[in-house]
Amino acid sequence: MDVIVLIGRILFVALFLNSAFGHLTQSRAMAGYAGAKGVPSPHPAVLGSGVLLLLGSISVLLGIWADLGALLLLVFLVPTALLMHAFWKESDPAARQNDMIHFMKDLALAGAALMLLGLFSIAGHRLGLTLTGPAF
Repeated sequence: MDVIVLIGRILFVALFLNSAFGHLTQSRAMAGYAGAKGVPSPHPAVLGSGVLLLLGSISVLLGIWADLGALLLLVFLVPTALLMHAFWKESDPAARQNDMIHFMKDLALAGAALMLLGLFSIAGHRLGLTLTGPAF
């Protein structure tokens, strides 16, 4: 089972690591998009969210306080869903549908991150293949 959990962690964080790379290397372009969506202080927000993504992903991937890493990803996902994918504000049907899909994806990933937070907090070292136990 330890290997299955490790594979799941790898698959789960692949998206976030890729996104962290984009946030940190293409921050100007991403800040323009975030600003167009109404995010306050878009450039610092993009850089800060990139750091959250990177730290959370590495933590979950390596099993270094993985519960804290899952919490960091949750802290990224919920505001992102609400600010960047506010489908209820869109009047164009195609844009509305696109934002709704991304909103629901972010909510589903937030649910998975919340479950990981609970799982790592409860199971800790019993999951195996982690470098530390839980932070909480």
